[in-house]
Amino acid sequence: MKKIALYLASVLLFCGCANGQNRNDFAAVPQPKAGESVATFGGGCFWSMSEAISELKGVNKVVSGYAGGTKVNPTYEEVSSQATGHAEVVQIYYDPKIISYATLAKSFFFAHDPTELNRQGPDEGTDYRSIAFYRTPEEREILLNTIKDVNATKHYNAPIVTQVVPFKAFYPAEKYHQGYYRTHGDNPYISHVSEPKVMKFRKAMHAELKPEFQK
Repeated sequence: MKKIALYLASVLLFCGCANGQNRNDFAAVPQPKAGESVATFGGGCFWSMSEAISELKGVNKVVSGYAGGTKVNPTYEEVSSQATGHAEVVQIYYDPKIISYATLAKSFFFAHDPTELNRQGPDEGTDYRSIAFYRTPEEREILLNTIKDVNATKHYNAPIVTQVVPFKAFYPAEKYHQGYYRTHGDNPYISHVSEPKVMKFRKAMHAELKPEFQK
């Protein structure tokens, strides 16, 4: 059994989020539409995070990318080297009349394990750290209060270690990363790592999901 487990682990790592293709064809960063707000969070591999957040009512678009570091327009390979300071993140375009920033913040803490320091499951490194960006003092307060509330529920067995930092810049990831979850269901990493996270998210945030994901 141990050999099987080790083999499976090696397959997941090989096919996983840390082993993307080096195609420098980047997605565009859309401008917010009238009445639309923007939020940016990082919680491990953006393949599952992007899918989970996109299933929420009021979320219009989610773009996978990089933030939190110093290098301008980094590639996936550069971010994976942990030399840029960036983390894998998602930028969320949402309708605040339908979903509040507070609800987005809550959903973020259920879309990954915010108690893991510089890793998520099989993915290790600062590029997989849990990080939440705020654009206003009000958003910072919401994030800190949400952390207190989630910690108080004992939903996790350890305290949240998420970084809460001011937003500076977002750089979109390569086009092949966008919507990866839905187009690569045969990838072992998606089926063994990403999908279980999305299923847990749906259970935790069921009332906030779009109708097609409440089944």
